[in-house]
Amino acid sequence: MIIDWLMMKLITSAPPTKSRKFMKKLHFMVIIASIFALQACVHKVVTVPAKIAYKTTKGVVKGTVAVGKAIIPGDSDDDDDKKDKK
Repeated sequence: MIIDWLMMKLITSAPPTKSRKFMKKLHFMVIIASIFALQACVHKVVTVPAKIAYKTTKGVVKGTVAVGKAIIPGDSDDDDDKKDKK
């Protein structure tokens, strides 16, 4: 905030010189660089929890399928069906 205030004072108080023009360009470039740096952070913040949620859900579904196959009787009829079709 102090830097912004100083920049505004420098820009508005005197006619522009080469150093002030350079500072304006530098200020703009720093803002653009910050935007790209934060974009990478936001991407990481969004994708990491999504990957964790996907892996957790995948494990739960596999576990549920395994329990379902163990509990449901007559599940071994698949082998008999394959033999009858041949």
